[in-house]
This record gives sequence, C-alpha cells and structure tokens, in this order.
Amino acid sequence: MPDVTAESFPASPTPATNGTRPLRWDLFCRVIDNYGDIGVSLRLARDLAQRGDAVRLWCDDLTPLAWMQATPIDGLRCLPWADSEQAAPGDVVVETFGCELPARFVAAMAARATAPVWINLEYLSAEDYVERSHGLKSPQFSGPGAGLTKWFFYPGFNERTGGLLREPDLIENAAAHDGAAWLAERGWAPAAGSPTGSGQPGEGRERVLSLFAYPQAPLDDFLEALGPGWLLLLCPGAPQTAVPPLLRRGQRAIALPPLTQNDYDRLLWSCDLNLVRGEDSFVRGQWAGQPMLWQIYFQDDGAHGPKLEAFLDASLAGADSAWAADWRALSQAWNGLSAWTPACAAALRERPAAEAQARAWRAKLSAQPDLVTALRAFAWRETGLSS
Repeated sequence: MPDVTAESFPASPTPATNGTRPLRWDLFCRVIDNYGDIGVSLRLARDLAQRGDAVRLWCDDLTPLAWMQATPIDGLRCLPWADSEQAAPGDVVVETFGCELPARFVAAMAARATAPVWINLEYLSAEDYVERSHGLKSPQFSGPGAGLTKWFFYPGFNERTGGLLREPDLIENAAAHDGAAWLAERGWAPAAGSPTGSGQPGEGRERVLSLFAYPQAPLDDFLEALGPGWLLLLCPGAPQTAVPPLLRRGQRAIALPPLTQNDYDRLLWSCDLNLVRGEDSFVRGQWAGQPMLWQIYFQDDGAHGPKLEAFLDASLAGADSAWAADWRALSQAWNGLSAWTPACAAALRERPAAEAQARAWRAKLSAQPDLVTALRAFAWRETGLSS
C-alpha cells in the first residue's frame, strides 16, 4: 500500500502528454455498501496517474485497496478522508457519485487565488437524462464554497456523454491475453471432454463463466436455464455458499479468492460468459468482449428497471432480433423484473449471436473517447493551464 501519511501530491512519473506540467487531482470517494464506488475511483485515479498526472485519492475506507491494488502506483497517493481537512487543494477536485466534500476542504478551494475545477462524477446510465445533464454547471451561492462552480460529468455510452473508463492499451491487452493458460496457472482450468454449454458433446471442454452477483440473484432459476457443461468461477460474496448446493448435473463451481483489479480483468477476458453487477464490473465486462449478463443494483423505487431497459436498448441495437428478444428476457428475469421462460435458456444456447453482439458493442464503444481523455480535456480547458 502507498504511504498514507503525507499530504503533498506525489511526483509525476512521466511528463504530461500535452507537454505542460502535470495536473494535480484530488479524488474523493466514500465506500457505501459495496465496492463499486471505490473500484471506479481507483481505476480513475490509476489511469490519471499513468497518463502523467499527480493524484491524491481520499477515501473513508482504504481497506479494500489491500486486495484491489496491493502495490504502489507511481503518481498516486491513497489517503484517509479525514486528512483532507488539512490539505491544500490541487488543480482539479472530483467528488465521485455525489459524496459531498468536507466543508474545510471546500473552504480551502474557495480561498485559492485560482479556484480548482470542481467536478461531480455521476453514476453511469444509458438513460436520456445523461445527455441532457452532462457538462452542466452549478454555481455555489452559499456555504463554504460560495463563489465556486461545480460541474456535472456523466459517464455514458456515446459521444454526447463523458464516455467510459478505458486505459489506452486495454483492448490490445485483452486481445493478446491467453485465457486458457491464465486459468490453468491458477488451477481453474475447464475439464476436457465435457459437454459444452449447449448440452451437446464434442467441443472438448467445459464452458467457463465468472459469477459476481448480489445476494438476491435468482441462482436456482439461472442454473436450470444454463444447462450442463459449465464451470462456474464464483467471485467472493453470497453466491460462493449459495451456488454449490444448487448445481445441476454437469455443472461445477470453484470459489475464487479476492482478485486485484488487473486480475479481475484477466478473469473476464478468460471466460465464455461473465455475470457482473453494479458499475465497475459492469464496465469491465463490456470491455472483455464476451457475452455479459448484468445484475443491476436494486432500488426500492423501481428506478433500476428503466435503467436496465435503456442499456439493453443501446447494447442490443443492430443484433439479430430473435436472439435480442431472448437476451432481453434473460436480463429481465435475472434482475427479477419478469418470469423465467424458455426464452431465457434459448439466449444462453445461442452463443454465436451473443459473441458477435458483444464484440460489435465493444467495437462501437472503443471508437468513442474514453472517460479519462474527456475529463483531462475538460480540466485543461477550465483551468486555463494548457499552453
């Protein structure tokens, strides 16, 4: 873990890409009830640092970093939230997901001769409001930040949003990855000579899926629809104890230890199907270019339903209509929004259509600017520090 006692910005390991001095970023994150917030914040902080900027990540719970990112990152310091009240703000301040900055830090922002760029990085959604809200500003008329301006930055799935987190070499690394060898090195290799995920023998090995899910996931129905010939790699969480008693004939499961973010990416690249949840793994599942089933974060007011439909509308556009209807039915059932039907099992059997759409969707997203590129361009414009 990086030293968390110093208040100064870390030295930048490389010159900034535009030839000027590196920007200094303060990122704030609160860990709510899962690891999605800190996962997104860490990926953002690491990507900024690796592009030559200096970053401080302030968090109210640093313990997840012990397994998410166990080694130091040049250009990044991970610091306790409380220590920010004695810190001098940098050039850009990002509050992730409306976490609300400490009042003393906001007052220090307002006291700077040149105010920092203040950005609220919002949650990811494919809904229409994202395009309308991205880039809007909110002048602060009262409180410790009076006189400052907060900007709203929305990740998204097209050029009218802030884009998605994507490191410059991500797609190339995924393409070069040897999934079979990586799984074998860890003792998670599929068995040879087993039925395929379609239930038909002959392709020579089990299919492999990764499963990262919330406790309310309908595991019994899913396993029935899945059929034989699958090895389930269970990420830490409730499914590690819930799945084994529910396995059908021809299905196996292995409980995985906590993985670093880099290893989790490699797990996704190695699997034939990825079940992901929340936001961080959701984005990484799309970059894997493999069929992906998303369990959206449940909301009591039902807001997760339209959010899921908006994503399905975007990601299934242009797909074979019969398969897309089946995959929509599967996604709705997996999220408790509709009943399990034969269409759900049909979606899992139609692998060629699922694989083709996953790659087409990734290619479409890859053609758009990534989130860090968009954030840095916005920050340089608003700070006026670029040459």
